[in-house]
Amino acid sequence: MAFEFLKKLSQDFSELLNDKEGYDVIIEVNNEPNEKTFTAHSVILSYRSSYFNKELKNIVKVKKWPFGNNDNIKTITKPNISAQVFEIILIYIYGGIINTKNMDSKTMFESMIAANEFELTELSLKLESHLIETQNTWLRTHFSLVYHSILKTTKLKNLKKICDDLIVKNPKLIFESNEFTLLHESALVSILKRNDLQMKESEIWDYLIKWGTAQNPTLPKKLEEWSDENFTTLKTILQRCLPLIRYFHISNSDVMDKIKPYKKILDEQLWDDLMQHFILPDRPVKSKILLPRIISTQENLARENCTDSVQDPPERVNETFSTVINVEHAAMISSWIDNKRQSYSSTNNPYEFQLILRGSKDGFSPKKFWNSCDGQSNTIVVAKVKETDEIVGGFNPLAWDKTIVGDIKTNKSFIFSFKDSSTQNSILSRIKNGDCALHFHHHKDEVGPRFGKAEFMLRSNAFNFTTDKLNQCSNCKFYEKSIRTTNNPFYIIDYEVFKVIKERTKA
Repeated sequence: MAFEFLKKLSQDFSELLNDKEGYDVIIEVNNEPNEKTFTAHSVILSYRSSYFNKELKNIVKVKKWPFGNNDNIKTITKPNISAQVFEIILIYIYGGIINTKNMDSKTMFESMIAANEFELTELSLKLESHLIETQNTWLRTHFSLVYHSILKTTKLKNLKKICDDLIVKNPKLIFESNEFTLLHESALVSILKRNDLQMKESEIWDYLIKWGTAQNPTLPKKLEEWSDENFTTLKTILQRCLPLIRYFHISNSDVMDKIKPYKKILDEQLWDDLMQHFILPDRPVKSKILLPRIISTQENLARENCTDSVQDPPERVNETFSTVINVEHAAMISSWIDNKRQSYSSTNNPYEFQLILRGSKDGFSPKKFWNSCDGQSNTIVVAKVKETDEIVGGFNPLAWDKTIVGDIKTNKSFIFSFKDSSTQNSILSRIKNGDCALHFHHHKDEVGPRFGKAEFMLRSNAFNFTTDKLNQCSNCKFYEKSIRTTNNPFYIIDYEVFKVIKERTKA
């Protein structure tokens, strides 16, 4: 039998934090008028935090200190953290304890951000969960601060998703805040990429101009006083944002009233195409036409706002029909099945995606695929590529049949890819030679779903039998184009197979 005395161990290590005899690290915190200094032990910092482990290895300078041993004392300076928050972090590092009972919301939030910076993942995720569950009012009130802070990290995914959803459904939270013009460019780009941003495109343009002009206070207040150089300055400021505006979905009157005064910041070809589009809408243009944003009806939006609030715990935030695609991906895939020129919205998708197989839950082996999908028709296969987060997939209108070997004919299959969680950069590749739309390999234990000869296939890694699976998107012979920029084999994080069923009526 093992006896654990963790409470006593925690107490002893917490007392060690106040020991002025054996320390060998000094941390200077100066986010306040008066700098405060903490002492610590490198061996504890290094083992508890990979951040401090890396920092201490890179420090070679020695600083004298009036107490204890002056030899080989390393100094770390943290200018952007308060003494109160850093003390909370140190107490956790030494004793594994954090007490939020009397902690105010701002301190709790700053402690979460600090824990994330110091790579204390367990603590940062625990504080993130606690904030979501108990501090929803504060998170909403200080939305700009929260959003700015979490954009700098990829770890706080639950809070990031809540912020993204709030922006989409209530864009005025950030667009009409006093801190809107202080928004970092990367944050604005992230917002503008959203296909479901609930705002008129002409309003988005107005706010974009407001943000851009605020970045350079020297620009004249009156537009009639602007020089060509001023327009060039604004165009440079907005160079990452301008391609994200859906110009061809702005009304003629708004184009003339709002876009035309700033037409010098647009590429000349885009402006010419806009004018042509409004006069001859059926004539093709050279500029890329982005899909319109998916605007929810007021009834649906009100229902979402009532049921999907920041009070939801992390478990609900993570609840989803897929680990690979989202509802916007599903809507676009559905439009491809129906050969629609414009994508369905997430609220009017006529198809239901029924999960048949998920690799991370059911297993990655090709044999598992054939056993689970045998006899299933109208299926979508999707996979997330490891390291790049690309999404690749294919649609098979026919039934998978493990008794068949050879090439399968159909003119309705297609393969596709999405660059990331957005539907912005998608590639659709339809079958061009239906003689080999699919190929059912004779070794069902080695190769799973296969579109074309090798245009897109999922197969076992013959060299490394891990949960990762070696896959391939090769040069296209039977489909219109490649769905990846490289033909090299790749590994996947997860993959899923869905049966798509068209609903008779949409509630």
